[in-house]
Amino acid sequence: MISTSLIMSKFKDLTVIEILVYVVFFSATGFIMNTIGQEFEIAKFNNWWQVFTCYILYMVPVAILIRDYSVFNQYAYGLVAMGVLEFAGYALETSYVYPNNILIQYFGPYTFALAMSLFFALYFPFSNWLIKLINDRLLAK
Repeated sequence: MISTSLIMSKFKDLTVIEILVYVVFFSATGFIMNTIGQEFEIAKFNNWWQVFTCYILYMVPVAILIRDYSVFNQYAYGLVAMGVLEFAGYALETSYVYPNNILIQYFGPYTFALAMSLFFALYFPFSNWLIKLINDRLLAK
């Protein structure tokens, strides 16, 4: 069982700049992906502010909690986290899936949330790698 102190230590180990890099990366990515989803008529958030709740309040803490794990484990834990998020978004109808979008055409209507989860789980190992690179190379003292 994971203790609260272990979870809190993951956040206390970060500098304010590192947290800001996470927030900037995930918020920019969220708005870009929501725009791409709308432009290509794949899926979208029903409200613009959901980018903040999903990408910053949900995905940033998950990314920070799993950042020290292997790439495989980051992806695995990210897949679980994104599966819950995708399921909740579509079940609560806070996200909209465009009918007959390209993913539905290729994979069928019953695998859409799974395809989205498989894709967005890649954000965790990728973002942690990129943010470590930024912190090590550009923000190093």
